[in-house]
Amino acid sequence: MLKLFQYNWQVRNDWFNWCETVDAEELMRRRTGGLGSILPTLYHIVAVEYGWLCGGIQERPIIIPSFEEIASLQRIKDFSARCHQEVASFVHSWNENMEERIMIDITDDGEEEAHACGEVMRHVIAHEIHHIGQLSVWAREIGKKPVTANLIGRGLYTTDETKIK
Repeated sequence: MLKLFQYNWQVRNDWFNWCETVDAEELMRRRTGGLGSILPTLYHIVAVEYGWLCGGIQERPIIIPSFEEIASLQRIKDFSARCHQEVASFVHSWNENMEERIMIDITDDGEEEAHACGEVMRHVIAHEIHHIGQLSVWAREIGKKPVTANLIGRGLYTTDETKIK
């Protein structure tokens, strides 16, 4: 599971770098699907990961600023970096004993839902991958090459045995 989080973090940073090559107006332009634009989608990816892992599973009090409070590429990158420190520490400490532990989520409707923590971890991974697909479609719509979503070649699974001599 750690490798998939590392994959998501690499791809996210690649998208932040990609955004630096795009006009701010284009990052906020209304689009079809998902959250409707590029920058709010990147913010959402960070906020959801942080919310589920630090606020949800760890049951820690957290503060997630609204998008409007940090609606610039640099501020969202800074928010991501701050959250990443806490999230990465938790992900690196993950172990099998935590898989079946139950956390309680409060839905947008105020209802309580119980989830296995292992299921939540995998949901967070899939959630980011889903939104990365949306960003790729939007990149093509504006005539730019999207960030590669390829897992292969990112060095995450490289061992001495996989290196060609």
